[in-house]
Amino acid sequence: MAPYLRFRQVCLVAPALEPVASDLSFILGLDVCFRDPAVGKYGLENALWSVGDMFIEIVAPTKEDTAAGRFLARSKGHGGYMAIFDCDDPRARGAHAEKIGVKKIVDHVHGAYTGVQLHPRDCRAAMIEFNHTQGGDVDANNYAPAGTDWTRHRRSDQSHRLLSIDVETPDPAGLAAHWAAIIQVPAIADRDGAPALRFAEADIRFTPVTNGDGECIGAMTFACADPAGVLQRANARGYAPHSGAFHLSGVRMRPVAG
Repeated sequence: MAPYLRFRQVCLVAPALEPVASDLSFILGLDVCFRDPAVGKYGLENALWSVGDMFIEIVAPTKEDTAAGRFLARSKGHGGYMAIFDCDDPRARGAHAEKIGVKKIVDHVHGAYTGVQLHPRDCRAAMIEFNHTQGGDVDANNYAPAGTDWTRHRRSDQSHRLLSIDVETPDPAGLAAHWAAIIQVPAIADRDGAPALRFAEADIRFTPVTNGDGECIGAMTFACADPAGVLQRANARGYAPHSGAFHLSGVRMRPVAG
């Protein structure tokens, strides 16, 4: 199998799935493409949306004392929970992470899916996951976390694309170097001079923290056909836009023309 690495998914956590899931569908004009019953064993429920060939996922606790619930409490409502990568060999990447002092917390196989999750405290800012779906090396549509018919819900005009996420930190260069070492990609400077990791699908940018001294996924920027309409619909659902963005699950969502 030829080596590959795709930045595939961003997972947010909310105190409850509704009304956030319905609001996101309405605001972005996207259908939920999958709800994964397997997350129930972690005391969670979820929903996924296809944004081009990437995914936004929202998870929410269904019981007390879940990892996601504890994360939300520690982050004081900042809901950027996971950065998720589809690759040829998750276990090799997990072994590399352990060699540089980043512990694994999940390493399992479920049907066609193999997943390795790294400890969020060691990753800093958010959890990093590497996964692989059998057949995903030859057909990127084979992606078990999104189910078997997610492409049916993908917008035919491909007008929605995730462009970047901003990881906020008091130490942008240091955290960029740390994630670069974990993910095994080079850190670069983006056009604004921010440290970044560049993938074919979207960038991960590392920016100065805007609120307090913690680290979190603070913003997501996505291209769409009608940014003004997105902001109007966000306002209609009570997410008052500010500076061209709206907050959902503690993350600034920035629609731009594209």
